[in-house]
Amino acid sequence: MLFKLSMSGLKSKLKDYVVLLIGLVMSISIFYMFQTLALNKAFLEANSTIKSIGFVFQTGSVLLAIITFFYILYANSFLLSLRQKEFGMYMMLGAKKNKITLIMFIETIVIGIASIIFGIIVGIGLAQGIGKLLMKQLNFTVSGYQGFYVPSMVMTCLFFFSLFILSAVINSVKLSRISVLQLVHADTQKDSVVIKGKASGVVAFFSIILLGIGYASMMNLDKLRESGIMISMLTATAGTYMLFTSVLPLIIKKLKGNKKYREKGINAFTFAQLNFRINHLTKVLATVAMLVALGAGAISGGLAFKNNVIKSTERMEIYDTVIYNPTAEEMKILNSIPFIEKNKYRYKVDDRFVYYLKEDLEKYRPLIHEENKKGYTGKVKRVTENLPVGAVSSDSQNNKKILPDEWASALRSIQPSYLNYFDKGLKIVDLKTYIDIRGNKGIVFFGKTDDFASHIKEWKRIDELQLVKYKNLKADDMLSKYEIYNGFYTVACGTVFMGLFLGIAFLAMMASCLMFKILSGATKDITRYEMLRKIGVRSELLTKSIYKELFLVFLFPAIVGIIHVLIGMNMFRYLVIDPYFRIWVPIVIFIIIYMIYYFITVQLYKRIVLPNEE
Repeated sequence: MLFKLSMSGLKSKLKDYVVLLIGLVMSISIFYMFQTLALNKAFLEANSTIKSIGFVFQTGSVLLAIITFFYILYANSFLLSLRQKEFGMYMMLGAKKNKITLIMFIETIVIGIASIIFGIIVGIGLAQGIGKLLMKQLNFTVSGYQGFYVPSMVMTCLFFFSLFILSAVINSVKLSRISVLQLVHADTQKDSVVIKGKASGVVAFFSIILLGIGYASMMNLDKLRESGIMISMLTATAGTYMLFTSVLPLIIKKLKGNKKYREKGINAFTFAQLNFRINHLTKVLATVAMLVALGAGAISGGLAFKNNVIKSTERMEIYDTVIYNPTAEEMKILNSIPFIEKNKYRYKVDDRFVYYLKEDLEKYRPLIHEENKKGYTGKVKRVTENLPVGAVSSDSQNNKKILPDEWASALRSIQPSYLNYFDKGLKIVDLKTYIDIRGNKGIVFFGKTDDFASHIKEWKRIDELQLVKYKNLKADDMLSKYEIYNGFYTVACGTVFMGLFLGIAFLAMMASCLMFKILSGATKDITRYEMLRKIGVRSELLTKSIYKELFLVFLFPAIVGIIHVLIGMNMFRYLVIDPYFRIWVPIVIFIIIYMIYYFITVQLYKRIVLPNEE
């Protein structure tokens, strides 16, 4: 009997539950996909650099889990508020509170099981498609990879089922503490004003202080590091909730009190509607603002990391390729590449030094990174220092001539670590001395193109030939520019996908929270709209009022969320070179998605409060 009552309750509020289910299914499916990509051994062991991507998706899973935890608790509190009057009627008819509590518990678990099932089904499709797409992006294949992965399924079920049980218990406890009269009259109670009078000004002042501290921490994260992340998270979150709790009701009150705006059309009714329930909306809007910041920020971070790949690679290696004693096959590949600069240095090696010819170095002065007091500038320059004959890179031999810093840095950069030359000193000699030196001689070839990424296949083939030439050499030990680029690119691809799907999940939860909250309170407004229609207010004015009211509701968190994103991207400055790369893209994406949800919410709200309108 209790199960039948639970199912009938679910059917009666099916439209409201669908809004919740969309957000839950999205979250569960993305969590499952992240777990599959982070745990699938066939995927992680297929490539030497792909292992690092597992950490990226595990990080995404943790972030998603944290947000989903609060989302589920928050959304289920909406479900409880929806059913309070119904539960109160059951109790007035003689139902015991423990039975009603059990009904609520069953409903929450049923919703949880349904969302987990649908979420895993969608997640399997996502894991299969995104996994294949990642393999294509990274140029490798895995025959044993499948989107259906049992360990990920077990992890997803355990985590989300635990969340739903916790949520059901919390809702049951809340329901048990509410009196019958409070349940019956739940939809007629006005939201209490938490902050009144001068206290709102004090809270507003402290909210600005906290936001200022949070923003300052974000902008100085290179100095504060881990403590800065913690400070910015705590202060920005607390500041945001305090801002909406204190400032937003004040703004609505000012609009309502402004005679010019109040007497235009039916603005008096619109502002009264907002003022009536604004205190209960503040927490939701603050949550939406934080989710907007997280969603758009995640997408922005992903794009920044992808753009950062080539810049980070260039920061570590100037020359696209450095080859010692190139073979005929290697030279064939090199000759097919349009270098904007390519040079050769002759050298000899004995037990003590690697000798370079002064004549070669003076003729083709190498490039080095340009630096200032703040460090690397992102530009390169040619070595300008004098190059004395006989100069060495170390004074361990009591030499009077020390190799200038720029020259030492430039020459070290063209010496591959796998040749074991780093334990030797560098020495500059003239041609006459060079000829007399007894040691192994060779040629080092190095070159630079104007677009490293457009010749990836050639760089990869050259590295493969190096592995053939040096039998004991492993790919991970090469530290060539291609290997560095490939490592960055692998992590960046994972980060882009993680950012994109985290952004989608956060925005879906954000839209669900806001839409659910607005629609759950719509039934309370039916009577007010009916009264306005009966006294002759045109339908066009009522529709305009709805658009205006919901626009203001959507506008405030959007503004705060975008400000959070614009300032918060400073947190990535010490991780990426240009954190604001195409920042407009995620903002435009967010605005489009946000406006779509706005118009959907307006239409659904209109159907409830203006049922006869087409």
